[in-house]
Amino acid sequence: MKKLFILFTVLSFLIACTTNKVTGRKQLALFGETTLQQQALSEYQSFLSQNKVINSSSNKDAEMVKRVGNRIAQAITNYYTQKGLADELNGYKWEFNLVDSKEVNAWCMPGGKVVVYTGLLNITQNEAALAVVMGHEITHAVAHHGNERMSQVAVAQGLEIVGNIATANNPKYNTLFNNIFAPTAQIAVLLPNSRNQEYEADHFGLNFAAMAGYNPQEAIPFWKRMAAASAGQKPPEFLSTHPSDENRIARLEGFMPEALSYYKPVKK
Repeated sequence: MKKLFILFTVLSFLIACTTNKVTGRKQLALFGETTLQQQALSEYQSFLSQNKVINSSSNKDAEMVKRVGNRIAQAITNYYTQKGLADELNGYKWEFNLVDSKEVNAWCMPGGKVVVYTGLLNITQNEAALAVVMGHEITHAVAHHGNERMSQVAVAQGLEIVGNIATANNPKYNTLFNNIFAPTAQIAVLLPNSRNQEYEADHFGLNFAAMAGYNPQEAIPFWKRMAAASAGQKPPEFLSTHPSDENRIARLEGFMPEALSYYKPVKK
């Protein structure tokens, strides 16, 4: 089993390992960004057609979502341009929509398609906290986390197929392989990588919110409210795609000095 995970790591780097030009971290990317953006647009339009989108021209919360999103998108564009990386945002046509749902959630698809659920606003409670969340979700997209997750799953599935073929003539070893490989791959590889992406989104999302003129310090009370709202509902961190609330808050406090160096309040 150890050899399989060594093979997993080697294949990941040999097949399609790239260095993210903003975060500086090596990533597995098996899928083309243009293809992902096209798929995301189709899924986004389908989602909007099946859910209640709140009109920003007649609703202050929907207008706030668009305002925050546009400010963060502009801050990201400026940041990438200053670093000579404007091409990294090719194909991005930003959209920001508020959807009527009790779910406490928000997300951003490749290409800049963003949705915030009304249920989240009960926890954010102010514009700066909303900016922290939207900065986090937008970072997932611009940092190509979706591509990375899909690629890791694809490699893991490929190895699982190879393992099943290799042990097909030995039922005992085939059963052992299937009982061990999938859960071990999940706990030892996929979940830790997902948590690392969360920390990365926290880090750069905090910076982007600050660049857009929002106080990044609002991240701490926001995540404390999130922790209180979901108390007792989360699995142990090692079984989760997300960090524990305590670890996330500790990391955010560590990121805060850098974020504050970018912070200039929004002019009213």
